[in-house]
Amino acid sequence: MIATTSSLAEQRRLLENISWQTFESLLKEIGDKRGYRIAYHEGMLEIMTPSYLHEIYKLHFHRFIFILAEELDIEIKSAGSTTLKLKNAKKGIEPDNCYYIQNEAAVRGRQELDLETAPPPDLAIEIDITSSSIDKFAIYSALRVPELWLYNGRVLKFYQLVETEYIERDFSIAFPFVSVAEMAGFFTRTQTIGEIALLKSFRTWVKGKI
Repeated sequence: MIATTSSLAEQRRLLENISWQTFESLLKEIGDKRGYRIAYHEGMLEIMTPSYLHEIYKLHFHRFIFILAEELDIEIKSAGSTTLKLKNAKKGIEPDNCYYIQNEAAVRGRQELDLETAPPPDLAIEIDITSSSIDKFAIYSALRVPELWLYNGRVLKFYQLVETEYIERDFSIAFPFVSVAEMAGFFTRTQTIGEIALLKSFRTWVKGKI
């Protein structure tokens, strides 16, 4: 069965009764040179095609994270939209962005990322302008990703993995002085000021915090 949803922001296609073997074969066939992202959970495969607005938000998050790391003088490893998957859990996902922060040293120099032998990213970012049909919390929980930021184009939320459940938090775990309210404020400003002015303002704010 195939279900499709779309908007000006995103297009989603949901395929059901997809085996893990079919999922892995599909990943090998299509490789990483594609313009969409996937999520796999309990036989359901969602294919999402991001749009202009989606990618704007993705870039803002990426730039903010790098400014935070640079001003804090800490090393991070960006894993982008790398496919994160575990065969035993039969779950997989491609976040909009993901980062190694606390565990950066554990993956430094790796040419491939295998969650069977490597720790999961410390932070993953998901931008869902339209509602996903996949339970992404269940996927990220199985992959043991400690922190998740979710943004729907209007509301930003921070989550921390506590045992097997994600608990909403007011402050980031990776960047403890960063509150969800203040970070959301910078996304509100994306509608009224240019990108360079926004980044300068964000950097000034970070410097004031540290």
